[in-house]
Amino acid sequence: MGEAGFISLIVFLLFATIRSATPLIFAALGGMFSERSGVINIALEGLMLAGAFTAAVVTYETSNPYFGFLCGMIAGAALAAIYAISVIQFEADQVVVGFGINILMLGLPALLSSALYDSAGSTQQIDKDYLLPSFADINIASILAFLLVPLGWYVMYKTPFGLRLRAVGENPEAADAAGVKVQQLRYTGVILSGILAAAGGAYLSIGQSSLFTRGMTAGRGFIALAALILAKWQPVPVLLACLFFGFTEALTIPLASYKLASGETIPTQFVQILPYVLTIIVLAGFIGLSRAPKALGIPYRKEK
Repeated sequence: MGEAGFISLIVFLLFATIRSATPLIFAALGGMFSERSGVINIALEGLMLAGAFTAAVVTYETSNPYFGFLCGMIAGAALAAIYAISVIQFEADQVVVGFGINILMLGLPALLSSALYDSAGSTQQIDKDYLLPSFADINIASILAFLLVPLGWYVMYKTPFGLRLRAVGENPEAADAAGVKVQQLRYTGVILSGILAAAGGAYLSIGQSSLFTRGMTAGRGFIALAALILAKWQPVPVLLACLFFGFTEALTIPLASYKLASGETIPTQFVQILPYVLTIIVLAGFIGLSRAPKALGIPYRKEK
């Protein structure tokens, strides 16, 4: 490979990493708000699917990607509210309900797309003129995702809301004694996670792609959760972790066409599992070093 080819590869990987990291950043930042409040959010995958499906349907029907993106986030907020009521109000097991939502959103879009478009899990193709626009090969949703990182840092560490949210996730009893509304803040954190995760899903269907396909998130919600753990629930490290996982996904594209000394290409199956294998390896090495919020996953019942 010559110098020009090497530079082209680096530029390609840079832009591909940004594209791949975008939905992870949205979802991981959303998970941060939920888990900092003390509520585990395994449902990021399902919330992303809700946003992706809703955004694709609304954009196709209205020819307005911005309205589709907004409706995708509203769908995520609605589904997150159902999750929040289940685990906060009724104290259901957070992991079980989260997986339940993920399973629900694997099947529900297929049912709805069958009723709407007589298809087996996919929506209609959206004209390229009605997709989220890109500037210099960077989608507007990617720009928004990167801007949300400093905004998330400011909200989490420089505002009364962020201080109270972190207090609720660390010691809800002390926060309650200080007059903080624990349940209300937990609802807010979970619904924010739904909005942001759904935004990541909406990007997949009307930014990176031009339609919704069944299971199109392909485990990105779980990778975002891994990035959140790796980043120790902090916004700026979340960005770095998502870029790392985005790079591993981007790397699969040139690897798929790379020829070995024997002249054969690397098996497709190996290339496809690479991001997930690296996710497991990274988590195995770092999960013990990450300290979760002390009240994470523990329901809070106000003493009367």
